[in-house]
Amino acid sequence: MTTIMTGGCQCGRIRYAARVADTDAYLCHCRMCQRATSGVSIALKGIDTADLTWTTQPPERYRSSPFARRGFCSACGTPLTYESDDHPAMDLTVGSFDDPSHFRPVSHSGVESWHPEWLDTRDLPTQRTDQNQRISNKWIETLGHLPD
Repeated sequence: MTTIMTGGCQCGRIRYAARVADTDAYLCHCRMCQRATSGVSIALKGIDTADLTWTTQPPERYRSSPFARRGFCSACGTPLTYESDDHPAMDLTVGSFDDPSHFRPVSHSGVESWHPEWLDTRDLPTQRTDQNQRISNKWIETLGHLPD
């Protein structure tokens, strides 16, 4: 069943609506994705380009390789897309969806740069944002409440 899902950048300048057919997503560990996000991997959802509508304005794009571009917001820096020049599909960053919990990872890509010790972290100590008094106080002082 196709679902319309929305998303966008952190500052809200760039918003989209995407027709999504399933919950499948994947993690890419390649060095290009690591550098583009400053992370050890990135969660991506592949969709047909025709299934995406930019509801505000399209992102700026950076040619990250001779055959692909990455869409991002130049105001807040949020990475939004990976787009290959010769393919009618694209990837949206799972974290840019308003409800990223909709998706489930089904595969890994770029495993030559995989850091598996960063994936299974369930045994590490955890802390909610509202349990970190220093950060909670900063949010309340500046915004009046904790972020969503």
